[in-house]
Amino acid sequence: MIIFPAIDIKDKKCVRLIKGDFANKTEYDTSPVDQAAKYKDHGFKNIHIVDLDGALIGKTVNLNIIKEIVSKYDLKIEVGGGVRNIESIKQYIESGADKVILGSGAIKNKEFLKEACGKFKNKIALGLDAKDGNLSISGWKENLNIKTIDFLKEVNDFGVSRIIYTDINRDGMKTSPNYEETVKIAEISNCPVVISGGVSSINDIRKAKELDNKKIEGIIVGKAIYDGDIKLDELAEEIGA
Repeated sequence: MIIFPAIDIKDKKCVRLIKGDFANKTEYDTSPVDQAAKYKDHGFKNIHIVDLDGALIGKTVNLNIIKEIVSKYDLKIEVGGGVRNIESIKQYIESGADKVILGSGAIKNKEFLKEACGKFKNKIALGLDAKDGNLSISGWKENLNIKTIDFLKEVNDFGVSRIIYTDINRDGMKTSPNYEETVKIAEISNCPVVISGGVSSINDIRKAKELDNKKIEGIIVGKAIYDGDIKLDELAEEIGA
């Protein structure tokens, strides 16, 4: 199982939100580039990055930071936040991103998702952010009356290479991920699924592994790292374990 330590960027700083609420934000002293270096030094090969500035305004804002991280460190980066057009995807891929995460733009416009998957084979991840089973978009400020599973069924054959399923109610809360819903998504999905939201301790990582579900590719860890609930040394021991 792939462990994706996270970097959320806002105003050129590493931040974490609670339930996606920008008013409930914690800033950390480490810069995004330095945080990536820490992950690299501990043996992590995959990083999950979200451009929160981009998510708010609907365009890429922190592309230069992504470029710097990619140029300095040999890391597989999946990046999202504000990706609403083909040009933005192209910029990220040309910068060296392994996968580009589409969220609001793809949910609002399924044809955009289909086009992106056709143009960029194996490069498009789909972020499905859910609150009480329904999709949420635009930096989680807009809740839709669309069931996550129903939407997935509609786009399942488009060629998405990865699903990132986030339970918003658990994100930043450190209350453990929603394994049950993630498994339901994985059962339907034509591509691997990554667990996101709520990781609180190293036991959550181990529980994800114990699911022994070949469709679940990995798990994202964010706030628990920054708050010291999970030490990078102990998390690194789970790589490949």
